[in-house]
Amino acid sequence: MFDSGSRTSLRMTMIAPARRVSYRILLQIATSDAHSDELLRSDKVDRLSAQDRNLTTTLVLGTLRWQLALDARIRALLARPEAKLSPEAATALRMGAYQLLHLDRVPAHAVIHDSVELVKYGDERGAAGMVNAVLRKMQSTEHRSQSTGRTARELAAEWAHPAWMVERWARRYGLETAEAICRWDQEPAGATIRMTERAADLGGIETEPGYFLNCSRRVVRGDVGRSEAFRTGRVRIQDEASQLVAEIAAAAAGRAQRVMDACAAPGGKTAILAERLPEAEITAVDVSRKRLDLMRERMPGARAERFVWEVADAATLQLKPEWDLILCDLPCSGTGTIARNPEIRLRVSEADLARQHARQVAILRAGLAGLNPGGRLVYSTCSLEPEENEDVVAEVLRETPGFRAVPVDAILDRLAASGVVTATGRERLRTAPAGDSLRTLPGVHPCDGFFAAVLEKQGSEHRA
Repeated sequence: MFDSGSRTSLRMTMIAPARRVSYRILLQIATSDAHSDELLRSDKVDRLSAQDRNLTTTLVLGTLRWQLALDARIRALLARPEAKLSPEAATALRMGAYQLLHLDRVPAHAVIHDSVELVKYGDERGAAGMVNAVLRKMQSTEHRSQSTGRTARELAAEWAHPAWMVERWARRYGLETAEAICRWDQEPAGATIRMTERAADLGGIETEPGYFLNCSRRVVRGDVGRSEAFRTGRVRIQDEASQLVAEIAAAAAGRAQRVMDACAAPGGKTAILAERLPEAEITAVDVSRKRLDLMRERMPGARAERFVWEVADAATLQLKPEWDLILCDLPCSGTGTIARNPEIRLRVSEADLARQHARQVAILRAGLAGLNPGGRLVYSTCSLEPEENEDVVAEVLRETPGFRAVPVDAILDRLAASGVVTATGRERLRTAPAGDSLRTLPGVHPCDGFFAAVLEKQGSEHRA
């Protein structure tokens, strides 16, 4: 005779493993501030078969990408559209709807069965009938794709983005570019690697050249994260725009002896600074001791000896003018990384931008105070929003005399002349100016959206 706990466990084992794990991840994201990229690297996912790991990634990221549009479809099929759904019921419905509407090879009967069983497993057993009814209606209702909208609000509905976000992009970059960003955000984010050795053996991982940089490779096929080259540190997974920002910082530094990365974790840009500036002493600062410790563990031993590690809040640093280069790659809304972090669109509000702006201004001011005459600071974010980029730089320069903006174009020319940026990459980067700064746009460039500006403390020495 089974008790209720045994029957529940038995029901759970009958649900496809990928759906079971995906549901738990999506529920955790819906009810906490957890991030999909971290949860998809958890032990529960690692224990799945390769096929189930791939399906789990597809289900989690696909459901998050399309959540706003899925919610609209689900609500229209509810008997009481105004009813508030529990997180458990909403998660099961969203994941089921995503499979029915976007995955052609998944049997509808399996999707509906597992969605209903997932709800029965938790505290919302009474919602199982509703989940079954809604998903069956969705299965039997012909789904007509919306025609491509010609207003930002219509584009937002079609591509499952917040209307306020797409309207801003349309005003800033034009409607065509706003749609390109939305389309990019809805596709699985590709992996790009940084080659830390000239001839690293990738163990069967198929790659193609990077879009901008000689050291970058775009992964065509294979799981880099499980390769020996990745485990031994011969390659790193890092978006190419992120690599480009670090290359700009290293090139801007000249022969810098003292370098600070003021918001260092997770460490990809810091590692490039160490690679490109072999004579410099580098101080890595981060507000999180845990993240800083992880950086230290991953840094190759020979390079780690040149590092000073400091746990501190970059906004409250009291620096003296003793630094030749400071990199301020700041926390931000992350709207340039929605393709790989789809939950951002569900969590960021327009009001958040003003709060981010105030902190970013504080960090930039603190960083500029630490520059030697002729020293340079690189300010960067992975945001597409002017409040976090141009507006921050303009406000600080306006209120802090003695500093100037250095044109990034001249630095990119030097990077191309030295072979860091490929000749083709340099031509492609001519579509990425933002005044004297750099701006990559997802969908226009095949990478995350980054902004970078180079600021110099005026003094006796000025570098081109």
